Amino acid sequence: MKYPSLARLVLLACVLAAPLRAAEFTPEPGFTALTNGRDLTGWHHKDAAGVDGPALDGKTEGGDGRWTIKDEALSGNDKKAESGRVLLWTTKAFTGNFVLRFDFRSAAGTDGGLFFNKTQLQCGDYSSYAYKNCKAYRPLDWNAIEVTVQDGVARATCNGELLTATLKITEPGQLGFEADKGAIDYRRIRIKVLP
Repeated sequence: MKYPSLARLVLLACVLAAPLRAAEFTPEPGFTALTNGRDLTGWHHKDAAGVDGPALDGKTEGGDGRWTIKDEALSGNDKKAESGRVLLWTTKAFTGNFVLRFDFRSAAGTDGGLFFNKTQLQCGDYSSYAYKNCKAYRPLDWNAIEVTVQDGVARATCNGELLTATLKITEPGQLGFEADKGAIDYRRIRIKVLP
């Protein structure tokens, strides 16, 4: 019986792995990914006083049981909602104009959100709170959020439907994702800095 050479095995492994790499999300031109889908690089926690903790680079778990990487998403795990940290922050601050895009999916009754330092855009189960009149919201499914921040004011849409055009960002800085109660996932987080 003939055994394949090591070179053939390596080539076969590369061919089989190629579709996995091709399926990875690629941001649109001009956008930079804030998540890599593999770990928490670029993210950190803050303590109760708001002081930055160490970067979580290379880790797949936030150390609190609340935040993990699951299926290429930042996952706020429901079972740890009472004991884990509620917010996960970017290590980089964004103080100018930008467009931010991401998808979120929440369990029924979930309360989450996007924080611009101290200002919040609600994300969660829109059928039970916040933007209850959002007809484009898809319960228990992925929803696309786009936020354009221009001169300290944010305009946000969910699946193309306007949520708000006048959200004032009083203190720009790091971006935070919230998992206050219930399970919520955020993925494909990417940003385009504007002039």
